[in-house]
Amino acid sequence: MKAIAVDDEPLALEVVRNLASKVPYLDLVANFTDAFQALEYLQKEPVDLIFLDIKMPDITGLEFVTSLQKKPLVIFTTAYSEHAVTSFELDAIDYLLKPFSLARFVKACNKAQELYLLRSGVDTTKEYVFLKTGYEQVKVHFDEVLYLEAAGNYVTFVLEDKKLLTRMTITEAGDLLPENKFVRVHRSYVVAKDKIDKIERHQVCIKGNEVPVGASYMQLLQGV
Repeated sequence: MKAIAVDDEPLALEVVRNLASKVPYLDLVANFTDAFQALEYLQKEPVDLIFLDIKMPDITGLEFVTSLQKKPLVIFTTAYSEHAVTSFELDAIDYLLKPFSLARFVKACNKAQELYLLRSGVDTTKEYVFLKTGYEQVKVHFDEVLYLEAAGNYVTFVLEDKKLLTRMTITEAGDLLPENKFVRVHRSYVVAKDKIDKIERHQVCIKGNEVPVGASYMQLLQGV
């Protein structure tokens, strides 16, 4: 997807540029601190997605979107939460509150990509995620994942044949996974539902691995 970013704060644009560079299907072709320059650009160069700040001088992000005749997909990026309802009334894909994490950014991009593919008539059944591990982006199919184990700001994706360590929290990692296939069973663990071999009082067994279950999470295993 071709995208641009519009924000009157250069540091905020730098954050979006850095995060966008980690999303394989995203091509951030331009960024603007001046909203009117962005509007002029869009008259000549159509794009698929805009990352757009709301509170900007001279014109707000909401006014910016309203002024467009041909509207790309929009993800609002803002430090203020009070415009969330209005933004969704304008059919925004997502509303990112600054500061936002890579996982939260990717989740918004995934939503945009799904709608983009749907409009393009492409199958949107996505069965994988790209994980940044070291200097690489590794493609991981959801069916390969046994469970996730967190340690501070790092999460290990335990697969059937290997382990991948990536920098994110367990909550951020969980946001990347389909809810119908995974369940959180502990403050530090998320497991693949169909990989559970046995549920015991304080743990689940997955391919010979014993994963602890927190008391407050036990009810989430009902019906798995």
